[in-house]
Amino acid sequence: MFKDVETICPFCGVGCRIVLRVNDQHHIEGVYPSDKGVNQGKLCIKGWSAHEFIEHNDRLKQPLLREDRSQPFRTVSWDEALNWIRRSLLHVLEKHGPHAVSLIGSAKCSNEDNYALQKFGRAVAKTSNIDNCARLCHASTMTGLTTAFGSGAMTNSIEELEDADVLLIIGSNTTEQHPLISRRILRAILDKDRTLILIDPRRIDLAGCSHMYLQPYPGSDIALINGFIHIILKERMEDRDFIIKRVEGFDDLAKSIIDYTPESVSKITGVPPKEIVKAARLLGHAKRVSIVYGMGVTQHATGTDTVLALTNLALITGNVGRRSTGVNPLRGQNNVQGTCDVGCLPDVFPGYQGVSDPSIHKFFQKTWSTTQLPREVGVTMCEMFNGILNGKIHWMYIMGENPALSMPNSLQISQALEQLDLLVVHDIFLNETASFAHVVLPGVSFAEKDGTFTSTERRVQMVHKAIKPLGRAKQEWQAIGELSRRMGYNGMNWRTSEEVFREISQVTPIYRGMSYNCLGDNGIQWPCPEVGHPGTQFLHEKQFSRGKGLLVPVHYNPPPEVPDKHYPMVLITGRTLFHFHTGTMTRRSPTLQALLDEAYIEINPRDASLLGVQEGQIIKVQSRRGFINVKAHIKETIPRNILFIPIHFAEASANVLTMQELDTKSGIPELKICAVRVEP
Repeated sequence: MFKDVETICPFCGVGCRIVLRVNDQHHIEGVYPSDKGVNQGKLCIKGWSAHEFIEHNDRLKQPLLREDRSQPFRTVSWDEALNWIRRSLLHVLEKHGPHAVSLIGSAKCSNEDNYALQKFGRAVAKTSNIDNCARLCHASTMTGLTTAFGSGAMTNSIEELEDADVLLIIGSNTTEQHPLISRRILRAILDKDRTLILIDPRRIDLAGCSHMYLQPYPGSDIALINGFIHIILKERMEDRDFIIKRVEGFDDLAKSIIDYTPESVSKITGVPPKEIVKAARLLGHAKRVSIVYGMGVTQHATGTDTVLALTNLALITGNVGRRSTGVNPLRGQNNVQGTCDVGCLPDVFPGYQGVSDPSIHKFFQKTWSTTQLPREVGVTMCEMFNGILNGKIHWMYIMGENPALSMPNSLQISQALEQLDLLVVHDIFLNETASFAHVVLPGVSFAEKDGTFTSTERRVQMVHKAIKPLGRAKQEWQAIGELSRRMGYNGMNWRTSEEVFREISQVTPIYRGMSYNCLGDNGIQWPCPEVGHPGTQFLHEKQFSRGKGLLVPVHYNPPPEVPDKHYPMVLITGRTLFHFHTGTMTRRSPTLQALLDEAYIEINPRDASLLGVQEGQIIKVQSRRGFINVKAHIKETIPRNILFIPIHFAEASANVLTMQELDTKSGIPELKICAVRVEP
């Protein structure tokens, strides 16, 4: 006998619906795709393997504690673990104050879990020092889109991509990172004869079916996009009616792009002038252009400006507020959108309501039955670790994240983790970050919880429990609620995840009309402002969230670190089809490990020949921050003097090499580009 339980895939942000098959021994036997939802009965290889890590022998099943790091972990009860955390938090608050406390939410946990964590931070610890991994992937998206449109999310829906006349894909290896979205894109190109313009430094698989493939130098995207705008305005292809009625800032933008001629842009990007003009004309003449981008755009010290360049392009061509248009960031993790929506950010309460707004502040004090909620903006994830090293932050709670691998300059991050007075890690595996912890709490996987995830297209969907939590593991919101009661706060006495979601809907305007009962088989896209509202397929139809769309002039600046005689090559990083994030889950999947079980570096054949590097040889890659040894893959698809390393492998972590230079607007670090040298 089997029981089938429909839920949501735990990997990328597409939000594919999957079915877990549970046997009569309450073990998960396998997974298959649901015929409902965005994936239409299809899955990628990670989705097909999503059950394999759930009951892995490495799963944490009971709390672990050690008084100091010189001791081994010992198994303890929940009562002892939570009381120890309570005492340590009270000690830090008394000695250093709320500014010394920080919390990191998880894009792999549910909306309910993340809501509980940020509420604990604000209502119990009285700190705004709460952030999540969006700071490392799409903080520049939120800042850029909010500046231009008033809302920092994907404007349109995945299904609409098929009907765009022109698809502009930039900084997204969609076939490997979001395969079920790439399926829609391929159907648009191959079955519906739509036009694809692809922009990427690496010749990825999508290049083979694109109408135009532009291969700019890493970090030069702003110049290229400004070059498109220059041609569109010069040849009067802009949408004048749309600009007059719905846009402000046009004159300043027009002045700012005068010098971005095809010739000058070509010198910066390496893209031939004729190709720049041709692409601009395709974009300018199309009725419906859908701009799709990923972390190749956002993970830069100039990430916000690049997003703003894309919003400028969409606004001058009138490609916002209509079906099959828009600016569409592809979120990297299953619930990174929702984690931000419910308030795991240092500057906003749930629903992106500013922490410094007196009326908003008063509302949350009343609703949460507390006083003295923090009014000031907290520190970002990167600033937290700098604060540890500077002696300002002493206590940290990390839920479902692995910053020891995911953050740039990871050797420095390890130093910071080791320096903390107290580190609590709440996770399903003893990952690299947990090796620095004092207390490790066993969390539950997506298959052991009820709750909601919010996908990249703003779709809030139900997650259903297929099996009981393993061992003594508890759903994260439950454990955080218990801790809050031990701290003397009784405003988190939820009995079910549905009660948590009911509170989320109450305080989050974009979720206000949602409930578990109405989410159904296909979820609802926010904003859903009232009960009975069907949700919103695409944003900004009649007006922008900020009123009028804002054109913001931006200019090209070189990356913060460029090659020189000591470090003559450029390293770029990214993901692969077979693994996810820091590999904590996928590297415990036998299927995925069989397909790719070790790190590698892609190097151009000419570079390999000059360096004396052979295929499969272990080579040393060094930056100003550290070095790793990694196996060489010689590939024609990588340009000369550029290297590529995937981010999933702890034994050859690309983030040992990357740098912490921050985007001043969004706080996102430069994770994509750094200067390196290579030797056999």
